[in-house]
Amino acid sequence: MAPAKTLTSLAEEKTLEGRFVRDEDERPKVAYNEFSSEIPVISIAGIEEVNGRRGEICKKIVKACEEWGIFQIVDHGVDVELVSEMTRLSKEFFALPPEEKLRFDMTGAKKGGFLVSSHLQGEAVQDWREIVIYFSYPIEKRDYSRWPDKPEGWRKVTEEYSEKLTCLASKLLEVLSEALGLDKQVLKTASLEMDQKIVVNFYPKCPQPDLTLGVKRHTDPGTITLLLQDNVGGLQATRDNGITWITVQPVHGAFVVNLGDHAHYLSNGRFKNADHQAVVNSKCSRLSIATFQNPAQEATVYPLKLRDGEKSVLEEPISYAEMYKRKMNKDLEMARLKKLAKEKQLKDLDNTKIDAKSLDDILA
Repeated sequence: MAPAKTLTSLAEEKTLEGRFVRDEDERPKVAYNEFSSEIPVISIAGIEEVNGRRGEICKKIVKACEEWGIFQIVDHGVDVELVSEMTRLSKEFFALPPEEKLRFDMTGAKKGGFLVSSHLQGEAVQDWREIVIYFSYPIEKRDYSRWPDKPEGWRKVTEEYSEKLTCLASKLLEVLSEALGLDKQVLKTASLEMDQKIVVNFYPKCPQPDLTLGVKRHTDPGTITLLLQDNVGGLQATRDNGITWITVQPVHGAFVVNLGDHAHYLSNGRFKNADHQAVVNSKCSRLSIATFQNPAQEATVYPLKLRDGEKSVLEEPISYAEMYKRKMNKDLEMARLKKLAKEKQLKDLDNTKIDAKSLDDILA
């Protein structure tokens, strides 16, 4: 039997396998370490001081949400040691032999575990990453059999990390709710019982990083995402529909905050849904940990408040489950159409009759 293969085993190859090669229009335009300072870094120390810094912090967050849908936060109160342990144990997992990681293979619609590339079926081109997915909230729906048991202690640390980031996300949602002129609990209430999913991304060094992506361009479907990244760099964002890209400057100990489609719709388009991707490099691996706070499947997606003269960005209220289904189907259909167009172009080229010329004429 051939040895089990993971993406890590392909990192030493000289060329990239075809399944990871993206069309030219999808390839990176900016290097992984060509950092930009355009994404604001906001200290949220004092965010709960109603008569203190809360108002100032709120203004900075709202400006970032209106311009980018993405910002970084420091002084967030999540224990430095906890963040360090979560990072260390995550790296140790991806350093395990392939057969150890594949014990938690989540193919076949399993609820959590280890995967190469993506958990979405039907993708034409694969992402250059390995991932571990934890479905962490609601707590009663956790399936601990899908949580890796190595390295020792990772489950316990992940539980604490999950709890702390749920609290942090709640604080940010309160600020955004107030910014919309609503009671601070409205955004959370509109989400019903929030789901949480933690995705640990490992991007091995890549033999030809200019041909692929760690994660393809997308917006997150949920409400808010808190991303912890190491100091390597690779997260990129655009606010002009992909014409220009910037690489987000890693800030030690910071969380990158992305707003998703759900928050975009609830704000009636006032807050942007962060348009982003991840690029890779040939020199070293990269780790990031994304914590997604999503509404319950039955939560209603529709603007919470319309200002005078505003029209809703949605024709009618829909459930989050329906919104997510439409988004995924649209993405897969666009990929299918692009593949068909490419195949037709190649077929047309093959069918084109070209007048044969002699070698002397060609070299003349």
